[in-house]
Amino acid sequence: MGGEKAFRALLVVVLVAVAVGEQEVQGPVHHVVGGHRRWDPTSDISSWLSGRVFRVGDKIWFTYSAPQESVVELQSLEEFQSCDLSNPIKMYTDGVDQIPLEREGDRYFVIGNQENCSNGLKLHVDVKPSEAQQLPNPWPQPPPFQPPPPAEPKPEPFPVPVPVPEPDTPSGSTQLNGLSSGLFVGFLLCSLGLLMGL
Repeated sequence: MGGEKAFRALLVVVLVAVAVGEQEVQGPVHHVVGGHRRWDPTSDISSWLSGRVFRVGDKIWFTYSAPQESVVELQSLEEFQSCDLSNPIKMYTDGVDQIPLEREGDRYFVIGNQENCSNGLKLHVDVKPSEAQQLPNPWPQPPPFQPPPPAEPKPEPFPVPVPVPEPDTPSGSTQLNGLSSGLFVGFLLCSLGLLMGL
């Protein structure tokens, strides 16, 4: 029996050392309920809770006398306040229990003995987001891409008449006119020559 007490005392010392070390690096915290003492009717839970913050990822450790006691997790504030142990979420009976805090919200733990619970041996834990969830992102996401609004169609300008350049080569009608003139001149010369030769 003495070896079991020494083992539990050593375990509590290790847990406290781990809790202190974890707090310095801002990682998950191991909360040993009651500090280095066991959770029993002499525990001063309200002073232990003072200034303590529970976050997602932390763990709560309960050490208590297993044969005589247990830890009970309850569902509601009403059950917690009235020490109604009839409908627990879970019962812990090992004497040393580690309970992970995996989500935000309220959790209610009481001692499994109705009289000790009514005398104040109970723990309400308000679990906050982890510090990593609260830190601002040093590299914020850019706003989502939004395409520019469609451009308004530009009105078509009135068509401007394009001047047609004069061709370099004479058209067919010009050629015929020149041919006709040439024939006429040629005919005239011939006629003159005939007349003179007479």
